[in-house]
Amino acid sequence: MSEWTTVCRREQVNADNPLGAEVDGTAVGVYEVDGQLHALEDICPHASANLSEGFIEGCEVECPLHAAVFDIPSGKYLRGEICRDLRVFPVRVVGIDIQVQVVPA
Repeated sequence: MSEWTTVCRREQVNADNPLGAEVDGTAVGVYEVDGQLHALEDICPHASANLSEGFIEGCEVECPLHAAVFDIPSGKYLRGEICRDLRVFPVRVVGIDIQVQVVPA
């Protein structure tokens, strides 16, 4: 099992402000939905676009380039440009730090 990696401070992520980070060579987006943190694969599977720079509405993120829409808590593809589901990673808060664990695919 891979290690937990600190990606940012808790204060840096809120419902309107996700954060993109790299963990062990994997681009990860960290989101807050209804007070809960979620970590997802950050690169849209359709083409190279950072989803953490996309459009957030409720529990959904829309790719800024292709309009593919994903459910943040589950990583499921919902609609738009045809894509696969996103990988979801464990996330936790330790003190003031948000940590993510990238599990190999």
